Amino acid sequence: MAFDDNGNNNEALTPLPASQRVFGWHDHASLWFSLGVGLLVMQIGAYLVPAVGTRDAAIAIVLGSCLGAGLLAWTARLGCESGLASAGLMHATYGSAFARLPVLLNIVQLVGWTTFELVVMREGTQAIGQSVFVAAIATTWGGVLTTLLWGAVLLALLAGSMVKLVRRFVSRFGLPLVVLSLLWLSWQFATRLQAKGLDAFWARPGDGSMGMFGALDLVIAMPVSWLPLVADYARHGKRNAAGKGGLGSAFSGTWIGYALANVWCYALGVMVVSVAEPGTELVMALLLAQGGLVALGLILIDELDNAYGDVYSGSVSTHSLLPRWSVKRWGLLLAALCIALALVLPMHTLEPFLLMLSSVFVPLYGVIIGRLGSGRSVSLASPRKVDVPAALIWIAGIAAYHALAKWAPQFGSALPTLAATFVLAWLSRPKPAAIEATAAGGASALARSRG
Repeated sequence: MAFDDNGNNNEALTPLPASQRVFGWHDHASLWFSLGVGLLVMQIGAYLVPAVGTRDAAIAIVLGSCLGAGLLAWTARLGCESGLASAGLMHATYGSAFARLPVLLNIVQLVGWTTFELVVMREGTQAIGQSVFVAAIATTWGGVLTTLLWGAVLLALLAGSMVKLVRRFVSRFGLPLVVLSLLWLSWQFATRLQAKGLDAFWARPGDGSMGMFGALDLVIAMPVSWLPLVADYARHGKRNAAGKGGLGSAFSGTWIGYALANVWCYALGVMVVSVAEPGTELVMALLLAQGGLVALGLILIDELDNAYGDVYSGSVSTHSLLPRWSVKRWGLLLAALCIALALVLPMHTLEPFLLMLSSVFVPLYGVIIGRLGSGRSVSLASPRKVDVPAALIWIAGIAAYHALAKWAPQFGSALPTLAATFVLAWLSRPKPAAIEATAAGGASALARSRG
């Protein structure tokens, strides 16, 4: 087990024991399908068609979703293999001291995204209330009460067990209801598209404001935003006596679950914007569909697990820095903070900042996968405080990402940066003999300090 200087057990930096590994393929697939469904994904999908046209949008959606979900799956395999949370993978890659920087950045972005999810749920609820009940729910006080309502539900979920939530609710009840909602909405908008003419829809050109690689970046942005969270859940994957039973389940379940949800929601956003009246917001377009009220309500409920996933992972990362408080206690505190921020911050003006902050995790995980993703066992036994080559590659990757976005947007930013950081990290990884010697030295020093 990992302990801090005061002897507190650090759960995030301790491999999860086999007795607590209960997720099978269905659990991984259900969780990541559910986390992949969201109104924000549909909204981004709605941006693609005017920019690149239907055919190019379809290519970008399928290819970007498969690539992005593949990165999630690869990281999930690392988490399942090592039993470490995301913070543990960062420590194993960057060193125990330097890893605190990406862990802290991850906490900041997760607080931001949880707050943003609460705002999305509030606005969706207000739209439903305004169209069905009374306009008063759309007032300032209506927004405050709606935010507090969703926040109270989030706090109640965090007070329970994450494992039970995934296995008993998401897998058994939440997933079927969300799938039925997506099927219904897809049928409604596909029928409208057919009435307008599928040939014209498919042949619709773009306005040239975005290239194919820019569209790929936009699609990949959503799965990449989940990279710092995936190991926090994949570490709960089952393993057999040989220690490898759950790796395939974590990998394929995460990949298939998220890729399917991402493709579906992006495609639904494309269909909605193609049949809605110009200027109609996505939420209102969904509401105007037959049965859209019920379907949108179920999607909003599913949006809650996105907020839960963000704040739970944020609590695991915070616990890795300050293990005196438990993961559950940190989760409740972070959720309360996010509720307060949702009441006062202009989140839609902060969305570009959150997306920019997310960009640091493309090169971050390019380095992690390059260092740890080749099948080599992951260990925290090394006494390294800073892995200088890994840290420099990450920082250079951030600079390259933003340089490409500014000066060569036609090539995209995510894929070139990810490929470059992966190759450099793989080439600069320590040799196995050096790792074993370093780990042995660390174990010897630890034994002397205890003696």
